[in-house]
Amino acid sequence: MPKVILITGGSRGIGRSAAVLAGKRGWSVGVNYASNAAAADETVAAVIAAGGRAIAIEGDVSDEAALIAMFDATEKAFGKLDGVVNNAGIVAPGSALADMDIARMKRIFDINVLGAYLCAREAARRMSTSRGGRGGSLVNVSSAAARLGGPGEYVDYAGSKGAIDTLTIGLSKELGRDGVRVNAIRPGLIETEIHASGGKPDRAQTLGVQTPIGRPGTADEVGESIVWLLSDASSYVTGAILDVTGGR
Repeated sequence: MPKVILITGGSRGIGRSAAVLAGKRGWSVGVNYASNAAAADETVAAVIAAGGRAIAIEGDVSDEAALIAMFDATEKAFGKLDGVVNNAGIVAPGSALADMDIARMKRIFDINVLGAYLCAREAARRMSTSRGGRGGSLVNVSSAAARLGGPGEYVDYAGSKGAIDTLTIGLSKELGRDGVRVNAIRPGLIETEIHASGGKPDRAQTLGVQTPIGRPGTADEVGESIVWLLSDASSYVTGAILDVTGGR
């Protein structure tokens, strides 16, 4: 039976790749985006072209009402959820912690931590069998920065992703008997637009050659891992944190 999936931050990068790969499986996808409607529409078209169904849903994940509305919109369009990809996140330009102002840190934590926790909470409410759901899979998108620390660049971002790892471990134990599996992906140096938003568009290419595999990864390579965790092929996997880092 085709699955119903919501992907936060689904219009670009890793989220977009996961959405299109879900479409190739014939799944229905709610594509959440923060502000770039054109990119979201392009992703929706790509999912449909791949063989799935999709809608674009605007909303800031750190806004509780907007977050709930995006879940409502997905279920109204396609039925009860089978999976959620907790992907929306931001990074700021490289900086030492001593030079960061509170506005920067607050924005990072509001979106990357509070937004992710709100998304996970809503996924638990919608998919838990004890609450009327039919079970499912929550895939949190963390980062290798959670274990590397991001020194001199973004220890705030790294810390926010450390919170995602802890969320994954704890929530997997809460929801295991409720039919909901909770796992995380930790991407490494992946060629996406997030590096440009951090002021270093060539970062993945420059540092990727230093990985054991010798190159940066692609969004599709991360997307494949996400879709596997959403699928029934990973039915005995929960509480796992999977590094997709080329060995870094």
